[in-house]
Amino acid sequence: MSKIIETRDIGKVYKMGMETVHALKSISISINKGEYVAFMGPSGSGKSTLMNIIGCLDSPSHGTYILNNHDVSELAEDDLAEIRNKEIGFVFQTFNLLPRASSLENVALPLIYAGIGKADREDKALAALESVGLGNRAHHKPNELSGGQRQRVAIARALVNDPSIILADEPTGNLDTKTSYDIMELFQQLHQKGNTIIMVTHEEDIAGYAHRIVRLRDGLVERDEKNQNITTATRMETTEE
Repeated sequence: MSKIIETRDIGKVYKMGMETVHALKSISISINKGEYVAFMGPSGSGKSTLMNIIGCLDSPSHGTYILNNHDVSELAEDDLAEIRNKEIGFVFQTFNLLPRASSLENVALPLIYAGIGKADREDKALAALESVGLGNRAHHKPNELSGGQRQRVAIARALVNDPSIILADEPTGNLDTKTSYDIMELFQQLHQKGNTIIMVTHEEDIAGYAHRIVRLRDGLVERDEKNQNITTATRMETTEE
């Protein structure tokens, strides 16, 4: 398998007044194309900071980050934004949908930044919604959707640009148990189609769906291991309204 992510001794230091916080001390990991990885760790372990750097939302204070054979460690903000839009699809705990926009418009948003024309945007956005089972909700606004449906819209938005990586930050944090399992089943299907998925979670049962778990503590990798007991989601007979 080809390597899609490699970090070499990356660290992140924040200055907070007189205090210096070492959010990441030294992280060296590699992730192959098509892997399904969960980052876990207690509050303050550095997992969100690592996710932000891997997602090109932030840059390391030291070390090297190679994304898809490109060194992105020291890129300017505009260059990072371009990389983000091409390479990475984000799924957030709070969905981050525009409340006055339809599902279709929300999903099409990354394509506007990519300079794609309106007709093509709508075709791609509808195809992405159909891929997550929400083609019939294309013209509904977020307040007309359930929590699970809103997260599916967010996943469709993450997929619409055919990104190299899907980054999911606590993707089931605002969902009930059954809906969480439905969303995790969808991630399984995306992984089976060849998508590379990296997920941050503090929930052991959610991390159980990943094929590899990287555990962080105090800005360092505590353990990096294959998941020997991968959870398999089973869809219930009831469908979400």
